[in-house]
Amino acid sequence: MLDFAIFAVTFVIILIGAVLYLYPSSRRASGIPGLNPTEEKDGNLQDIVSKGSLHEFLVGLHDEFGSVASFWFGGRPVVSLGAVAQLQQHINPNRTTDSFETMLKSLLRYQPGSGAEVMRKKVYEGAINKTLENHFPLLLQLVEEIVDKWASYPKSQHTPLCSHLLGLAMKAVTQLAMGSRFQDDAEVICFRKNHEAIWSEIGKGYLDGSLEKSSSRKAHYESALAEMESVLKSMAKQKGQGSDQSSFVKCLLQANLTERQVMEDGMVFTLAGCVITANLCIWAVHFLSVSEEVQERLYHELVEVLGEEPVTLEKIPQLRYCQQVLNETVRTSKLTPVAARLQEVEGKVDQHVIPKETLVIYALGVVLQDADTWSLPYRFNPDRFADESVMKSFSLLGFSGNQACPELRFAYTVATVLLSTLVRRLRLHKVEGQVVEARYELVSTPKDDTWITVSNRLVPDSDIESK
Repeated sequence: MLDFAIFAVTFVIILIGAVLYLYPSSRRASGIPGLNPTEEKDGNLQDIVSKGSLHEFLVGLHDEFGSVASFWFGGRPVVSLGAVAQLQQHINPNRTTDSFETMLKSLLRYQPGSGAEVMRKKVYEGAINKTLENHFPLLLQLVEEIVDKWASYPKSQHTPLCSHLLGLAMKAVTQLAMGSRFQDDAEVICFRKNHEAIWSEIGKGYLDGSLEKSSSRKAHYESALAEMESVLKSMAKQKGQGSDQSSFVKCLLQANLTERQVMEDGMVFTLAGCVITANLCIWAVHFLSVSEEVQERLYHELVEVLGEEPVTLEKIPQLRYCQQVLNETVRTSKLTPVAARLQEVEGKVDQHVIPKETLVIYALGVVLQDADTWSLPYRFNPDRFADESVMKSFSLLGFSGNQACPELRFAYTVATVLLSTLVRRLRLHKVEGQVVEARYELVSTPKDDTWITVSNRLVPDSDIESK
């Protein structure tokens, strides 16, 4: 089974750059059907840019050439896999590093890991789990605050999902990761400003090289990065001081990581955790607002399992339909549409030989909409995940079980808390005439802010309208 971390996706261009730097003499063509380079220097880079995103480029590539296809980045061939059967064959026995962490740390110019990284990864995952256990009441409080706010709105008022749920994700990640300092809204606003500066450049500046060509953008990016690192370094230096001994950063310190390692892992979690959590919540609430039947089934499960009590970590595994809703949200939104791995040893997919040191793309967005794997793939249907074979495919892609990366598991917990509170108190309604389109960068996110309206479940809609 492919045990890759799905969020390596977002840093595919960084991996390509690393390959070009580390293996400049490797020019073997794969012999796999695909595109010829449109330009000798850039390969098919301009084709990717013209399509708007790597995901949209890969959709067209696999439509034309099938489930195993190739293209060129610069002077190097790249192989893309666009079906479950082909991904299942692509097992690399020598892979020992987490591709997501490796790529993000490469982007941030951190040193690559050594053999001790396996243990460090366990510490990282354990710190996230411990932080959730210790701060679950805080997470409930943050969700209650935003639901209370929405409940105060009249039904006619449009609620902006993107801005509100990004704010929730920012508060949750910063307070759980770094403690009570981020109960101050000014600190959260500063963090959000720096986070957006860094994340936006990861999404665009490294694909087209425009970051290096703009001294002002590069200076803004590096300033934001330095500010975030400074905050994390100051947290790491406090060691046993302060009252936030159960925060994510303090959990890392208690595991005897160095201050430098704590800062690096803190950057990975805060950067990725915010955007993954926010977009999972945004898409889930949006899909429920346009799927009244799904929303009502979820409501009945929540009432049956939880009654009027708040959700707990122990109760979450019992919310099976809620899990199916979140799985289908990830699938339908194509939350992370691309993953990547360097072929460390020569491999074979179908009849095609993939040479060592070839960059292999996992076209997850293509696979998640493949009619051979998913019946009616463009329909939002959580019931599909009641099928064991469907869950097996989902796990293979790295979205479930032990294959899922820690940041996604964290996001699932936050989203479950949000839905368990929100759906039991409020009805979610779509805004008529609204067209929601996705932008495929680091993760799938709505191109524009997405709106819903809400009404109180305890008061019939007819009563609200009469008032």
